[in-house]
Amino acid sequence: MGLPKGSELIVILLVVLLLFGARKLPQLARSLGASAKEFRKGVQEGAAEDEPSSET
Repeated sequence: MGLPKGSELIVILLVVLLLFGARKLPQLARSLGASAKEFRKGVQEGAAEDEPSSET
């Protein structure tokens, strides 16, 4: 089972549009983008903490 293609993607987008309405979609997209940005930032900070430091 792979990623949705063509007509499947269109159906998913239509369902999302019906559930949330056209006015809410830009707000949802912004919040999703901000969440992804914060997640990446947290992952990078966590990786930086895991690196061994040269302090002895």
